[in-house]
Amino acid sequence: MDSAADVVARLGATGYLADEELATIVFLAARMQRPLLLEGEPGTGKTALAEALAQGLGLPLVRLQCYEGIDASQALYDWDFPRQILHLRALEAAGRVDSDAAEKSLYDERFLLARPVLAALRQAPAVLLVDEVDRADDEFEAFLLEVLSTWQVTIPEFGTVTAPEPPLVVLTSNRTRELHDALKRRCLYHWIEHPTLEREVRIVRSRAPEVGEVLARQVVDLVQQLRTRDDLLKPPGVAETLDWARALSHLGSAELDLAAAAATLGALVKYREDADRVRVALDRMTVR
Repeated sequence: MDSAADVVARLGATGYLADEELATIVFLAARMQRPLLLEGEPGTGKTALAEALAQGLGLPLVRLQCYEGIDASQALYDWDFPRQILHLRALEAAGRVDSDAAEKSLYDERFLLARPVLAALRQAPAVLLVDEVDRADDEFEAFLLEVLSTWQVTIPEFGTVTAPEPPLVVLTSNRTRELHDALKRRCLYHWIEHPTLEREVRIVRSRAPEVGEVLARQVVDLVQQLRTRDDLLKPPGVAETLDWARALSHLGSAELDLAAAAATLGALVKYREDADRVRVALDRMTVR
């Protein structure tokens, strides 16, 4: 990528519409070989950015989904235990039972199972997506910091694996907890807001061209009104906007009407309480 404008063009070709500020920080992360930490509300397009980057650059996307209790081994590597056992049995059947040689052969590369972090280092250049890093714990953050600082990992039985070229790393966080300063300092940072009305209409028209201009604008307008409410358990994100617009289009709607809106709420909100609140509010909400 030669410039922020190049980033905008490459992402735009995939249907991801980035503003100048986001495109600039992506360009700098790639040029400076620094991880990019994206924070924002769920549904603002953090994960989609990493996917669009991989597609726009023609690179493999390696995704590590974080969760409570994840540890380094689940992100790094494991050994294929069943194949190792079969290998030992084959050695015994062939009469080759030298213990030292047999033990050494167990940790051959053919038995190494590369988890996302190791896979990204070995097949670089690649895009490594560390999704929802805020769901992991402090120990996992420390592990990530070490890898992102050196671009290498050491496997005791195998040796040190160093990336021939650092992967482009995108970390996402919904800010369910604060990340440690050490990890933040290693990254370039950007907070992703929900898009403006005009930009979200462009996103819908780009990602779902089957949705007409009038319907797209009415859907986005209503979704943006919903995001201003403070009584929803999970306000709809851009992904839900797209799903709702597509659902209405599949029903043959050219414009938003109350009956179709109420019938397709399952594409927009994912909690019963939210669906009830939105259904009650629909006839009071204006569609511009």
